Formats: sequence, C-alpha cells, structure tokens
Amino acid sequence: MLSRRHIRIKVMQSLYSFLSTKDSQLPLAEKAMLKHFNEVVELKLVVLSLLIEIVKYANNFYEDGKKKHLPNSSDLDPNTKFVNNKIVCLIRENNSLMTRISKVSGIWLNNDHDIARKLFNVIIKSDLYINYLGSQNLSLKSEKKFIIDLLNDFVLNHELVHHILEERSIYWIDDLPFIATIIFGDIKDDLNFNPSLAFKDKTDKEFAVALFRNTIVNNSDYEKIIEKFAKNWELDRIAKMDQLFLKMAFAEILLMPNLPVKVSMNEYIEISKYYSTEKSKLFVNGLLDNFVKTFTRDGKIKKSGRGLV
Repeated sequence: MLSRRHIRIKVMQSLYSFLSTKDSQLPLAEKAMLKHFNEVVELKLVVLSLLIEIVKYANNFYEDGKKKHLPNSSDLDPNTKFVNNKIVCLIRENNSLMTRISKVSGIWLNNDHDIARKLFNVIIKSDLYINYLGSQNLSLKSEKKFIIDLLNDFVLNHELVHHILEERSIYWIDDLPFIATIIFGDIKDDLNFNPSLAFKDKTDKEFAVALFRNTIVNNSDYEKIIEKFAKNWELDRIAKMDQLFLKMAFAEILLMPNLPVKVSMNEYIEISKYYSTEKSKLFVNGLLDNFVKTFTRDGKIKKSGRGLV
C-alpha cells in the first residue's frame, strides 16, 4: 500500500519523536513506529466512513422532508441520485468493508461537531451538487468524477475535518494527501476499497525497521559525519529536521547495499523540501554530494550490484 517515500516519511516522524524523547527504549519505539504504519490503513477507512456518514445524513434529510407539515413536490419526491451514487452503493454493499468502516466511524459521531450535517449543508448548496442532480448522465465515469470532486472540494480540505483527524493522530494530516491519492485510484481503477496492509511485502517492512534502527544506533557517528562536512556550521545551528534527513540518508547509503545511492540522495532532498526550511534542499543536497564523493573515493560505500553507487 505505502510507497517507499511514504515509508521514509513515516520512519522520519517516528525518529523525530524518539530522538526528542531521552527516555525511550528502542524495542518500544520500534513497536510504536509500526503502530503508526497501521494507523495509515485506518485513516483510509476513516475517510470512507465520513463519506458514508454524509450519505446517511442526506438520506435522513430526504426522509424528514417527506414528513414536513406542508411538504412541497421536491420534499415528497426528492432526487436521491446522491445517496444512490454507484460508487457509494458499491461501498455500502461490501459487507466486510462496511464492518471495518463501522468500527472507525465513531471518530465522526462521538463528539458534538455534527460534521456530517455541516458538510452536507455546504455540499447541497454547491454547483457541483446541483449540477450533478440535474444531469441525466448516469455513466460510471460521471459517478466516479462526482465522488472524487466531492471529497476533494468539500471533505478532505475542510478545517473541521482536519481538526477531528488531528485529535486522533498528529500524523494524519501529513498522511491525508497520500490516502486521498489511494482512494481516488481505487475509484478510478478497480473499485476495490478494501484496505491492504501498510507494507506491500516483507521487504518494505524490513526496510522501515532497518532504517529506523540503524539511524538510532549510529546517531552519534552520523552527527560526527555532519560536523565534518558542514563546514563553518556547528551542529546545534543546523535544523533538527535537516540533521535527521542526513542521518537517514547515511543509514541507507552506508548500510543498505541493495539501494542505489542516487535514489537515497534524491529521496531525502525531495522530502526536505516539504518538511524543513526553504534552504534545506540546497544544504542537504550539498552535504550529501560531498559525503558520497568522499566516502566513495575512500571505499567506504559498499553496494552489491552494478550501477548502485
């Protein structure tokens, strides 16, 4: 399910927490890290559960309209195209998926935010909703597009949605764009919404654990490498996140013989653009470049395949 870049980001989050807490024990920290990976899978279910809660509210809204003292024609015969959307129906007809969704829907229900009502009241007034109900197009492509646009425009970027998610996990806002991409892919492609495991295979899990463990075990040595190559910079003047990116890159380049050096370098240069300062990309790029050139020349970088250095 998770890409290697997202695995790196999740490991980075756990490393930052561990290195900021002096009394953490490595085995417990590894267990906590793997729990964070499982929470990414849970987030997909949580997002789907909010869509279902909005649909449930919409259905109740239509039914309540029929019970008005003086209902009009649209109250008595509401347009139920939304609640009968083909994508929504596929989700609701998937019993195993709905069982899992029901277990996480409390995040939206067990508070006084009334999030489904608030979102639906915004959606129902939107051009997207009005045009969708007025269209005679019932193609699967049209049904897919509506749900993607609905989630994109009114759900995933809503401030209250973010607030509720952050109360559950401080990492979920960072994970949300990635989960959105997965859900949109499910809608566009095979319509299989059942969440898979966080790791695609055993190798990815081993990569995450090794990256986490090796960065911690060699933390002091990696700080010395940073000090050596960060000319005219004292360690405490270098952003903590930049130090962390560099240490993780060192762990990959020095201790993972099957990973190409360029891949490791490029990944952390890219990640630094989103998780540190504006100048981080240039700093991380420059230091890693000097590190790789020096360690390659000295024969300290060992790779097991051709073209990996």
